[in-house]
Amino acid sequence: MKRRQPLFLAAALIGLVVGSAQASETLSTQGGCSICHAPAKKLVGPAFRDIALKYKGQSNAMALLTDRIRKGSKGVWGPVPMPPTPVAKLNDADLKALLAWVLKPPG
Repeated sequence: MKRRQPLFLAAALIGLVVGSAQASETLSTQGGCSICHAPAKKLVGPAFRDIALKYKGQSNAMALLTDRIRKGSKGVWGPVPMPPTPVAKLNDADLKALLAWVLKPPG
C-alpha cells in the first residue's frame, strides 16, 4: 500500500495544476481579460507570459497589477488603454488567484 502513495500524490498534484490552469482561464474569461489577453501571444494587450516576465521578481507586482486592473490603466504596454475591471465582474479572491496564475513564471 505504501508504494501507491507516491503515485496517488503525483496524480493529485497533476490534477491540481491542470485544474488550477483551467480555473484561471475560466477566471480570465469571466473577468473579460481574455478579450484582450492570451496565455502566450499578444492580442490587443500583452500575453500573460509577457506580463509574468516583465514583473518577475518584483515584490509589489501583485498589488501594482491589482490596482491597474481595478482602476484601468493606459500607456503601460502601448497606446491602447485597459478598462477597469470592477469587483462585480471579478471578485478580490478570484482576481488574486488569476494574478497568481498570470505571474507564475513560464515553465
